[in-house]
Amino acid sequence: MTRVDKVDQRREAGQRTRAGLQAAALELLSQRGQEGVTLREITDLAGANVAAVSYHFGSLKKLCEAAIEHALEQYLNAQIGELEALPSTATLQEVAGAFARPMVRALAAGGPDLAVMRTVARVGIEPPEGWERLHGKFDRTREGVIRVLAPTLPDVDAEELAFRTRCAAGMLNWLALAPVGTELATLPAERIERHLVPVVAGALRGDATVGR
Repeated sequence: MTRVDKVDQRREAGQRTRAGLQAAALELLSQRGQEGVTLREITDLAGANVAAVSYHFGSLKKLCEAAIEHALEQYLNAQIGELEALPSTATLQEVAGAFARPMVRALAAGGPDLAVMRTVARVGIEPPEGWERLHGKFDRTREGVIRVLAPTLPDVDAEELAFRTRCAAGMLNWLALAPVGTELATLPAERIERHLVPVVAGALRGDATVGR
């Protein structure tokens, strides 16, 4: 084995350790939030030693922040991809389906996918430091909804549509942590979507009779 091969092996082992620590942190964060996670629990779950956290991340806090940012980026990238694939003629139901689909898939898949969503839900309630780095992606998500929703709801201005989008996102975050979300997770994806999309569509549509 050459020196280069040994260096490559060490690099790959380091990458696996880093990824394992981040996955373990994400799983525990999804269950308890940042205040309920200890360094020893993460390293035990990842099968790593405490020194690896310091080497790869610097501290427990930095590891948790990296795991949270990774979860948020995964979620937002999935949502942006679904929304950007919609045509400008998309119906309200299609917009709601695209907006909810990352959550639907996570509920159906469970495991790491659901851990991502639960972490996103927890930090949505109490945003972590560095949240502003992802403002651009949050904006792209809202803009994607407004782009395809505006023709369907021509009497609703962009500010109101953005507010409804934030409410729909909050509802999905709540669902990831609530008992009803656990119940939905026992169903196949098609049934979850059938239950969830009309509710999201209702949040985006609003009630035209209110105040009349």
